[in-house]
Amino acid sequence: MRAKIAASVAAAGLLAGCGTASGQAPQASAKALTVAGVRPPDPGGEIGTASSEFADTAELSAWSKLSDTEGDLNRIAKLDVNATAKNALYLEPKTSTWFDAFRGPFVYQELAGDIVMHVRVKVEGKKKSQPERKFSLGGVMLRVPQSNAKPNWVSVTTGTGDAAKRVEAKSTLNGSSKPKEVAVKEGWMELVLARAGGVVAALYKEEGGTWKVGQRWVRDDLPTVLQWGITGYTDWDSYGALKKDAAKANAKAVKGLPDVRMIVDYARFLRPATPDDADLMTVPDDVLVKLLTPAGA
Repeated sequence: MRAKIAASVAAAGLLAGCGTASGQAPQASAKALTVAGVRPPDPGGEIGTASSEFADTAELSAWSKLSDTEGDLNRIAKLDVNATAKNALYLEPKTSTWFDAFRGPFVYQELAGDIVMHVRVKVEGKKKSQPERKFSLGGVMLRVPQSNAKPNWVSVTTGTGDAAKRVEAKSTLNGSSKPKEVAVKEGWMELVLARAGGVVAALYKEEGGTWKVGQRWVRDDLPTVLQWGITGYTDWDSYGALKKDAAKANAKAVKGLPDVRMIVDYARFLRPATPDDADLMTVPDDVLVKLLTPAGA
């Protein structure tokens, strides 16, 4: 079903102006945007049918595993819906990572065009409220299909990075990752990953807090159809000498001390209502927040 969605909305994605890999920033807006001049993304419609509330075990069938579709190793120890955690997706990764050309777990749907992906997630350690192993994170990702040889993807995750209680926003262009971490409170977190034209943005909200912009990037190299989904990975230190050899690491089931329990309350897909001539790299944060986060969220 999701491949059909991607195909049927591909024309809309082409109109969204995904562009080519020019590396140039978007042109400045003809008119400065204000909060009053933008509206939140549109729920429902064709893209809304890809959303999951994870209340029924059958919902898992709508999601593909990268290990199944692209012949990768299975780096997921446990994955279920409405079983381990009631009305939620549960993911427990094996020792794994997403960095540069390294690959980790990924469950996704293939969708086209400009998209806002919104999840509510909690990432914990197996025994404590935060993972104890470095770079043990979970959240959302968009990825170029069949891009193992030249990795291109963007993610926003939460958990333990260099230190505990972090949100990490990371863009990987042709196998080179540039992450940015910010300190947050532990507990439930709302994350948004959005593509609007040639810009990708990562936003986050702590439980009871307000939306904040984690990072934004010019990614006009991305094709119309992307893999949009959920990732969790853990235990970078157990890679040892393999930290210097992604090819060998990707071909090997690394044994270690995985320490992530990830619960996803829902995953919702919306369409951003981006105004014509909008330069999302320069608009104020409050404008970007309204434009790329769901109304009332």
